[in-house]
Amino acid sequence: MSGAVIIGAGPGIGLAVARRFAREGLPVALVARTRATVDAVAAAVAPAGVRVVSLTADVTDEAALRAALDTAAAELGQPDVVVYNAALIRPDTIGELSVREHQDAWAVNVVGAVTAAAQVAPEMARRGSGTFLITGGMPEPVPGYVSLTLGKAGVRSLVGLLDAEYGPAGVHVASVTVAGAVAPGTAFDPDDIAEYYWRLHTQPRGQWDTELLYSGLAPAAG
Repeated sequence: MSGAVIIGAGPGIGLAVARRFAREGLPVALVARTRATVDAVAAAVAPAGVRVVSLTADVTDEAALRAALDTAAAELGQPDVVVYNAALIRPDTIGELSVREHQDAWAVNVVGAVTAAAQVAPEMARRGSGTFLITGGMPEPVPGYVSLTLGKAGVRSLVGLLDAEYGPAGVHVASVTVAGAVAPGTAFDPDDIAEYYWRLHTQPRGQWDTELLYSGLAPAAG
């Protein structure tokens, strides 16, 4: 197994997904914006006993993100699964943000995922297998989170575009739409949400979902 790459490897869903894949024996490459964040997540994944590669990149920096993915591939081989979990989460309303602030949010929430997919999906297609997953959200528009609502709508469209482009060649592209605020010990516990990522990665071809909605009901472990 070549392993998993988690982009946006923070202390919530990113950590939980990394641990879920590591539990199955997959080596994990972690990508976060700061060294402190990625090192903390790596330390939490380490007890699983798999190889962990810690990398830093700002997802809005195309060259840095592509370089991190190149390093991950050099260290672990071309990945079996890539998870794009980066997001800029902040409350904002119509007319509150400047054009630049909207562009900054879009760059994190959508364009970084485009960059990552452009880097890894063609190689997955060439070999005829691979999974590319994106953390979605906002199944309905939320007026108090305009930029995030727009970003998650963009993610949903991006999944459709990537599935149309790479799905026929054997790449499973999908999103996990998280319909609530993530916090340990709540109905939106990240460890429960992480099961959906594993479920998508292990779905047999021909039974692929392109979106799973996590509505606060924990899935059965698998």
